Amino acid sequence: MNAPLRRPLIVQNSPESIGIHPTNAVIGAEISGVDLTYALPEESVALIRAALLQHKVLFFRDQDLTYDQHARFGRYFGPLEGHPVTSHIDGHPEVLVIRNGEYQHLNETTIGFIRPVNKWHSDVTFREAPSLGGVLRARELPPKGGDTLFADMEAVYADIPFLMRARLDGLIATHDILKSYGWKLSPEEQAAMTAEHPPQSHPVVRVHPETGARSLFVNFGFTTKIDGLEPQDSDELLAFLFDRIKSPEYQVRFTWTKNAIAFWDNRSTQHYPVADYWPHDRQVERVTIAGDTPFGPKS
Repeated sequence: MNAPLRRPLIVQNSPESIGIHPTNAVIGAEISGVDLTYALPEESVALIRAALLQHKVLFFRDQDLTYDQHARFGRYFGPLEGHPVTSHIDGHPEVLVIRNGEYQHLNETTIGFIRPVNKWHSDVTFREAPSLGGVLRARELPPKGGDTLFADMEAVYADIPFLMRARLDGLIATHDILKSYGWKLSPEEQAAMTAEHPPQSHPVVRVHPETGARSLFVNFGFTTKIDGLEPQDSDELLAFLFDRIKSPEYQVRFTWTKNAIAFWDNRSTQHYPVADYWPHDRQVERVTIAGDTPFGPKS
């Protein structure tokens, strides 16, 4: 009589335990079978990295992490960096605290102009080397609302008409920290911020350093102009490109739950925090993975 077959033992956080569940056909996947309070073996890190490159944003539920565990997960994918404006957890400079808005705090005075503003952006494109990605953890949530939208910028680029794509491939744009962070500063403070973080020029179309895919790399949060164009032509082209990002066909909308995590590839996505929960509060915490200098198809 044959002995009964034994099922292989599945080890916690091993590649065999991890499930990848796409949220739609364009962008996003939810990850199951992983507990980030424990260390990940190299094979599992490689699997998650491959999933990130394919789906561009990954979602994890029920991850009650310490600050050190949060940072450890980010470091699997590269060194971490701080932020010149956003505050951090005391004793943990790599863990940023984002309370209410992404870069503008909600209150009775600001809600009227923050709520209708286009907040689509990629993180820190005002830097010479914008971040590789962000790992955002939900700490405190409103009873309803506070979702985050993510958009696939490779898909946006791919659907732009061919002749316009050919034109965009050779253009350069200016990114300026003041566009998002200068609104509440005095002229003297703005000058000091510009001296410390001067505007940067990046290709309008970025080539992904790992996959070679092309994506649109201008964003409402930090891009101020297309270099070499007349101001009106630059404004019209940017308005056209910003408008395409708003199409739901390129997006996934993530409804947060406590201790959920979103991990996005900042090189190929943009995100939008929805300010629909005031007067309730919302606190999320982020570790940011340092990136490299963008290059374009004609660099």
